[in-house]
Amino acid sequence: MSTVADYISRIEGTCGAESDIIVNFKYEKKDKTITNIMKKAQLKNTIAGIIFELTYDNRSFRLYTSGKAIFRGFRNKPELMDFLAKLLL
Repeated sequence: MSTVADYISRIEGTCGAESDIIVNFKYEKKDKTITNIMKKAQLKNTIAGIIFELTYDNRSFRLYTSGKAIFRGFRNKPELMDFLAKLLL
């Protein structure tokens, strides 16, 4: 069974109400990760076909075709990891 750690390469940034958190997904699972996210999240906007503005579980975030996502408004890492578990698994 997969875990969130199987999909994530690196998490950058600090948690906090106004902070951006950049999540880099593993290169070898990038396409599967993007497909899974696009199936679950609601697409709000697309920018040049490489940046997707999405909403899932009342949270907005950006997903890049390079395998990176930017999240805002998470207070701590466990909260982010719970959100990613719902989104990815």
